[in-house]
Amino acid sequence: MASVNADAWIPEEYGSEVINRVLQQSAVEYAGRHYAMGSTVTEVPRIGAATTVVVPKKGAYVDDANTLDTVEMRAVKFTNAMPIAEEDLEDSNADIIQAQQLSVATSYATHFDVACLGTTATANPLTTGTVPFTSVYKATGNGQKIATTAATYSALSDTFALVEGGAYWNESDSFVIAHPKFKSVFRGILDNSGRPIFVEGLAGTPSTLFGVEVRFSFGAVTSATASAAPGGAGGAAGAAGNPLLVVGNRQHLVVGDRTPMEWRLYEEGDSARTDEPLLKMRVRKGFVVTRPEAFGILEVTKS
Repeated sequence: MASVNADAWIPEEYGSEVINRVLQQSAVEYAGRHYAMGSTVTEVPRIGAATTVVVPKKGAYVDDANTLDTVEMRAVKFTNAMPIAEEDLEDSNADIIQAQQLSVATSYATHFDVACLGTTATANPLTTGTVPFTSVYKATGNGQKIATTAATYSALSDTFALVEGGAYWNESDSFVIAHPKFKSVFRGILDNSGRPIFVEGLAGTPSTLFGVEVRFSFGAVTSATASAAPGGAGGAAGAAGNPLLVVGNRQHLVVGDRTPMEWRLYEEGDSARTDEPLLKMRVRKGFVVTRPEAFGILEVTKS
């Protein structure tokens, strides 16, 4: 029998089927601004809104009051371990490792999105890790949130207005991430001229809402903790299970890239006795909201 073993972690290169699945499924990975992390903790530069002034010919330049500071981003490790029978590994009719990788990639995408978008508790990466990051929902103040029992035209328009009138609105950098429950609502809403506000993408073109690209994710939901299957029945504002729509500026939705999705197959300890090598997968990612004012949130609660 052939020995099944790997001596080192094997990274999934960007462009592989596994990474493509992550980027396809995770709305935050797709929409966010990626930032290379050289260490576990990285300081991300943050600049305020600059201004300009007019000076006369030969006039002196005026110093801008704009300040440059940083926000801290910490990488956390998302993992999975699965025992796999050697008989399945040797089955030429099925690529068990790739099948498991794709399954983990899909689960990770939802886990990462709810951690970044909808967790309602304080981040605890150094203790239990149930809330890896300060989510957009947690970081954004009440003045940037709208709670409603129905996603009406007015509610959607008002959510956009929360950021459209601010200093961090930029048409080219704007994005929308919404829970799939919003899809059926979007399809039935027309503007005052009878035109649909939602245009579903075809043949590789993105879907848009009010002309802004929109991605859908099961991670766009309020949750007390982050997981691949966020639960809760919904209810009052902040209750677990309320679907969310997030609109904002992607430059302030920062995804930290520490290490890519990688895997390793172990044949040690108990696995040697049972012929069940252990497939371990991991990815190390960071996330931070640099400007909460750059986001608006629509939260649908129960009536």
